[in-house]
Amino acid sequence: MSNRALLEVIALDAEDAVAAQAGGADRLELVTDMAADGLSPSRETFAAVRAAVDIPLRVMLRRADGFAAGDVAALARTARGLRAEGAREFVLGFLNPDGGPDLAAVEAVLAELDGCRWTFHRAIDRAADRDQLRKALADLPGLDTYLTAGSAAGVADGLPVLLAEAARAGEPGYGARMLVGGGLTLAHLPELRAGGVDAFHIGGAARPDGWGRPVSAAAVARWREALG
Repeated sequence: MSNRALLEVIALDAEDAVAAQAGGADRLELVTDMAADGLSPSRETFAAVRAAVDIPLRVMLRRADGFAAGDVAALARTARGLRAEGAREFVLGFLNPDGGPDLAAVEAVLAELDGCRWTFHRAIDRAADRDQLRKALADLPGLDTYLTAGSAAGVADGLPVLLAEAARAGEPGYGARMLVGGGLTLAHLPELRAGGVDAFHIGGAARPDGWGRPVSAAAVARWREALG
């Protein structure tokens, strides 16, 4: 069995997607508007990216900055449109004002996804109780990944949490794969890999010249080489 770690790269468009795949990315997270930490792309952007690459592609379902669901009916329409365009994997996650998971919003969106696989994103890092959130979501159809830094402040602060949760893999609420991202650096990899983490997510690290420039295939390749 291969122990190759998964490398997911944020893509904003087809140019990013092609460079990420060329550098060795295993999967893309497709978003728009990183000034708002990543919102849903248009159907046209999704179609262009899907036509440009053949690696798996997870599409963000989020309409505004922050972790409140907002207009759930509009979110559901967005999900329906992306599904109609051929999207098969997604990223989402919503919290109530008290920091608990917004199950009503999540379930309303999932009703449009036909059992597709999805990631609960870094809303977990803002949750009032991470363990409670995991257990509340555990039986939802399609959930197979949590994107997390272990802390709202990023991986550097969240390392102890990440390692503790990795050690609980397989326990109730801890069956989904941990995808680590959010301030992740190459220096974090040895400790995380030793702790059993096998999936990593990069955005800015794939763009050495900043978010105003496209993904660098060479930067992605450095991560791919470091991960093996």
